[in-house]
Amino acid sequence: MTLRRTSRMRPWAQFGVRMAIMIGMIVFIVAFHWCERDSLKDTHDGQISFVDVIYFTMISATTTGYGDVVPVTERARLFDALIVTPIRVFFLLLLAGTAYTFIIKRTWNRWLMKLIQKNLRDHILLAGFGISNDKALEELLARGTPAKRIVVIDSDQDALDRAAECGVAVLLGDSTRDETLLATHVERAAALLVSTGRDDSNILVTLTARKLSPRVKISVTIRETDNEDIARQAGADTVINPVSFTGLLLASSLEGPYRADYIADLATSAGSVELRERLVMPGEVGRSLHDIHTGQAVRLIRDGKVISRTDSQQLAPGDRILEIIDSV
Repeated sequence: MTLRRTSRMRPWAQFGVRMAIMIGMIVFIVAFHWCERDSLKDTHDGQISFVDVIYFTMISATTTGYGDVVPVTERARLFDALIVTPIRVFFLLLLAGTAYTFIIKRTWNRWLMKLIQKNLRDHILLAGFGISNDKALEELLARGTPAKRIVVIDSDQDALDRAAECGVAVLLGDSTRDETLLATHVERAAALLVSTGRDDSNILVTLTARKLSPRVKISVTIRETDNEDIARQAGADTVINPVSFTGLLLASSLEGPYRADYIADLATSAGSVELRERLVMPGEVGRSLHDIHTGQAVRLIRDGKVISRTDSQQLAPGDRILEIIDSV
């Protein structure tokens, strides 16, 4: 399985259009030459047959001719100079473009995608490209993540076409299968965002990815609350329930019109404030959470557990801090 970047038109459609144009031009020239065959001269036998017309047309359209069949009247010569010569140039360009598109370009792109695939390291995988991962991709790019570090997997060609427009690598396949995730080198990925549109598929993708890569960070969307624990058991590091989160925002908005806006600001890079998670710096070890000056510290996590702000414990190496900072 090879990564690829999509084109707007299917290859066979491109080929068919180009062949139709070339055939149409040839038919047009043949028809004119046959109607004006008295304007041509055959130096071999002096007779212009339909075969001679086809021969003269093909030679004229692809080369400058051999001189065995030549136009002798002014009208025939003007047609050759003003019509056939531009068509000849366009015809050759069309042939060269077709050869480039279907041979050189496709071979080059296939080699390039294999090279990208081979060198994937610390990349971000998006399994599924529905509304959730569409927004996730938009946010990743807005936060400065290079498009070359992102790979989108989906079984829907139209979805991949949309993703490829952003400059990311795409792979047509089923992300629940081992071979698909291995093709994107999930074992070397930094993170995997799973949102296929179904809880069962999301959990299966998570389970498969965790089996193939113990280290990759997996975030998964789960719509049914009962499935959240199953997703965690399958190996997800982060489980996000968009339905529950939307309900919380709706309920929160009743207590004030700006609370939901502020929460949205925290979640997106476009807001005026940002919620940042980071490791405790060496110079902060031994201090309390209240002494943090890089931002408004709101939560301390130690060994995967939340430490209350009212707890007077000193910061230790390996602790993680959630803080609110002003967006740059």
